[in-house]
Amino acid sequence: MCGIVGYIGKAEKKKFLIDGLQELEYRGYDSAGIAILKNGNISSFRALGKLENLRQKTKEFSSSGFGIGIGHTRWATHGKPTEANAHPHSGEFTYIIHNGIIENYKEIKEDLQAEGIKFLSQTDSEVIVHQFEQFIKKGLNSKEAFKKTIEVIEGAYAILLITKDEPETIFFAKNAVPMILGQNSCGEKFMSSSDSPLIGHATDVIYLNDGDFGWVKKDKITIFNGEVSIAPTFVTLGRDKIYAQKDGFRFFMEKEIYEQESVVSETLMGRVNDNGVELDELKNINFSNINAITICACGTSYHAALTAAYLFERISKIKCQVEIASEFRYKKPLLDQGTLFLVISQSGETADTLEALKMAKKAGMKTVAICNVDNSSIVRLSDATILTRAGIEKGVASTKAFATQIVTLWMLSLYLGNKKQNISKKVLQEEIKALLHTPSVLHVKDSIHEKIRRLSKRYLHGHGFFFIGRDIFFPLALEGALKLKEISYLHAEGYPAGEMKHGPIALADSELFTIALMPKNMLYDKTKSNVEELSARDATILAISPLEFDLADDFLQTSLQDHPMSEFFEMMIITQILALEISVRLGNDVDMPRNLAKSVTVE
Repeated sequence: MCGIVGYIGKAEKKKFLIDGLQELEYRGYDSAGIAILKNGNISSFRALGKLENLRQKTKEFSSSGFGIGIGHTRWATHGKPTEANAHPHSGEFTYIIHNGIIENYKEIKEDLQAEGIKFLSQTDSEVIVHQFEQFIKKGLNSKEAFKKTIEVIEGAYAILLITKDEPETIFFAKNAVPMILGQNSCGEKFMSSSDSPLIGHATDVIYLNDGDFGWVKKDKITIFNGEVSIAPTFVTLGRDKIYAQKDGFRFFMEKEIYEQESVVSETLMGRVNDNGVELDELKNINFSNINAITICACGTSYHAALTAAYLFERISKIKCQVEIASEFRYKKPLLDQGTLFLVISQSGETADTLEALKMAKKAGMKTVAICNVDNSSIVRLSDATILTRAGIEKGVASTKAFATQIVTLWMLSLYLGNKKQNISKKVLQEEIKALLHTPSVLHVKDSIHEKIRRLSKRYLHGHGFFFIGRDIFFPLALEGALKLKEISYLHAEGYPAGEMKHGPIALADSELFTIALMPKNMLYDKTKSNVEELSARDATILAISPLEFDLADDFLQTSLQDHPMSEFFEMMIITQILALEISVRLGNDVDMPRNLAKSVTVE
């Protein structure tokens, strides 16, 4: 996940580019760079780490007068966060920036290397600039070369390209990754990944569609989709920057629930194909002597860990135990070098998890981190890290970080099962199919959101909530209850459905709301029996299931899926939206609930 901006005009280009990247820094912050073409010369600057490093590096540079410029802030997907891997990438006379994944970059790179092209980075993006220049060297003009390059590459991309061959033109292409073009009455032209960098600059914008490509000059925008020429269609850009950052959603949490479809796609990109899972991040870890896994985490990450334990034992056939980090630190645990120590943290700075990791390192255990923030303390300390690529999550109550953690752990279970030869080819293919289906499951339908919104008005009182489920749906019940507690301040508990009759059922009455997770593909009849026991005690039942349940007071029907993980993600979305809508009706601050912080850096 990266942020891109572009500019054509007479103003100070450096200022617009870096200020624009500041607005997009949530999309990536391991490196940043700009390139400006003016009077036939291209000036390029790249810096590792936060955007402030790029500001300092360009402090003495100015670029007033007519020119063009592109800027990029990076979240690493191919290649480590280094200055060499930072964008823009250059050829002999061309610079490009790219957001997304070029899925066939290895084949393109090998062909280019066979023609004598030398690469300076580890990224997939660099193939774009060299392929473009190769087409020019073979006699095509810049426009033909760009069109041909877009035909060659496969994957997800938002691309901006500048070249000395066309010193007043920025070339663009968009597929499965956002890109906006803008303009104003002063003749300036703008490009961006999001509305917010354009507010106060552009007055009218074009939201590009997948497959659109073309070029922008100071007096004209040309758009194609395939062989078809597309007439530019502008809409007026709003003026509210916070509204733009929320992309029209009421709250950041709501936006982040809807983003799960796209960020999970980012998590999968370059790692999952029809044949299996490739995790280059783990290539230096020897798993031959690993016979067990210990996972350590807190809060939402702990619920992701509990879900993963089912996957590791069921799919990878590896014994797995899960520890709450704050408890693990003080129990004087027995640490075994034959056990992989896996830590999960959204921020990478969770104090209890970090200290547990230090204990494992001291004991000589192999350590792997699942994390959302590169260069964080946990990432730096671990032997290897799989980044979840969720992007910055502004809502304190985690949503998309949880979804990407689960997907990453699911990938890891398949990777380890394959490494250990504990998974059959047939099962691997079934799991891969379900894994690749996940982004479409995470698409939020307006109809289900509206039904949950209307339903939420019936769940604003009572003496508490039970979220219940079995197997992987038990940790999902814990997570659903946590979301509701965090932002509504109503009491909620998650339980294994089979445990209700061992004490908690004593609380059952009409003022106890039971959110029952009843998947078709995972112990449906057992769960149904447990819910019937609660219904017989007059508990109010909200059933979430693809199969109608006659005893439910309220029913949210999910779609029929072939795999329990598909049902897991669909029900996850519903519990997140339910918590959101109840909180909204109660008038709470959804994004900043009381007493909570996003990153818990103290015990």
